Amino acid sequence: MTPNIPATLFPVAIVWRWVPLYTLIHILVFALVVFHCLKTRREPTSAILWIFVAWAFPVLGALFYLSFGINRIDAKAWLKQQADRELLEKRQVYTATEEPPLVYWEAVHTGGTATLPKTLANQSNETMDAVLTDYPLLAGNAVQLLINGDEAYPAMLQAIESAEQHIHLQSFIIGNDCVGRRFLDALAEKAQEGVRVRVLFDRFGSTHAVLGGLFRKYRKVPNMQLIGWTQANPVKRQFQINLRNHRKVLVVDGKTAFAGGINISDINTTDPGPLEVLDYHFALSGPIVQELQYSFLKDWYFMTDEKPGDLLTKAHFPAVDNAGQAYVRVVNSSPTNTEMGIVTDVFFSGIVSARKDLIILTPYFVPGPDILQALRATALRGVRVQLIVPKRNNHFYAGLAGKALYEELLAAGVTIYERKPPFIHAKAFVVDDTLAIIGTANFDHRSLRLNYETNLAVYDQSFMYNVKRALNAEIENSTPIDLATWRERPLHHRLAQNLCNLMTPIL
Repeated sequence: MTPNIPATLFPVAIVWRWVPLYTLIHILVFALVVFHCLKTRREPTSAILWIFVAWAFPVLGALFYLSFGINRIDAKAWLKQQADRELLEKRQVYTATEEPPLVYWEAVHTGGTATLPKTLANQSNETMDAVLTDYPLLAGNAVQLLINGDEAYPAMLQAIESAEQHIHLQSFIIGNDCVGRRFLDALAEKAQEGVRVRVLFDRFGSTHAVLGGLFRKYRKVPNMQLIGWTQANPVKRQFQINLRNHRKVLVVDGKTAFAGGINISDINTTDPGPLEVLDYHFALSGPIVQELQYSFLKDWYFMTDEKPGDLLTKAHFPAVDNAGQAYVRVVNSSPTNTEMGIVTDVFFSGIVSARKDLIILTPYFVPGPDILQALRATALRGVRVQLIVPKRNNHFYAGLAGKALYEELLAAGVTIYERKPPFIHAKAFVVDDTLAIIGTANFDHRSLRLNYETNLAVYDQSFMYNVKRALNAEIENSTPIDLATWRERPLHHRLAQNLCNLMTPIL
């Protein structure tokens, strides 16, 4: 017997009878993803890809979008930008009753700012002046190239051993291995001597150490504090596991610093095993150390809320003498509204300012169309453009995505070299023997849009000579890609490369 259903409810009853509940949930969740994608303008390919993922993978696609697809950080939800502003305001406060926390500002911004001499002038520096107002160009620095952990780790450990007041270490990866334990043991020993030690690691990058309990051993060491960086906290409705702090900085006593691409792990050294990852790091002295110090303290303040008065002290920002001839500027980037896109602007301006030579070394090469077009145009106007990438990538999908771009670059005159194993994780960007950009940022969507990155723009001809010598050594250990041969690659290679390239917006 058919039940009596009011006419006004008949369509609803039909829906509930013939459409399963999970289908309705899928449609509702999909509609929410589409609404969010369209609410704020974003790259069309990225939006279309996320809409496709949300439809093709019911519920799971939406969860994936929630974790990885929301690129911009609303200041109300993500407090990093607000914390940076608060610390900046504290840095600039003078009162009649307390000693100003402006030691950093006085020491650097009134005594170290510089104008490039004409022999080193580069058009891209004007762009950096405009977009990096809080990070001025500083004279009087020394920058030393350190290749692999075999050169970097002994120098870093020696600096740690010499510390008298404080040590600040920041790394994307601290390995649960011999090198990781060697560094933490050295830091713990200095902390027990009374040196203040602050360690900031990315919880995603250091997953093995976190799950393996490496950090628990050092939690109770006096004067030593270890903090894991994360912006994923369901309690605070923060689901951005995709936002990672990729910076690698060590500052000792505010006078010596190290920065670059090397993490704290066995894979970067031949001791205790074979070298798995080839990388560059840099030792720095001079006024630029205070800029790196402030960069570290901004991240530390965000994660700990330690009082600005305890961070912006004379001990952290001592007077620093000139140490060399290098002009250096910090190039920080992040997903915050104030720093998003900065590294893209800097790379783009460096590419279009090249007049003779441009060399790019990067482990991941999947840039946006703006960078790609700039490289093609620069090569077409006669600049010698050389790109060095790994022959075998540690993330196969990123390597394949980059290979999909080879043909149009080669056709424009760009020379592409694939560096033979071990996997090269180093980053370098050299323009006309005048400008070198070094640090942590790769030429991929993650570094250019999502990660917290620290790079350095360096103007110094002797440093440039050493960097180019290292790059030429990489070229000698590389295989050049021939355009005609590349065009004849198997069809299944081409299909795999183009498929991975479709995923570029979320790599």
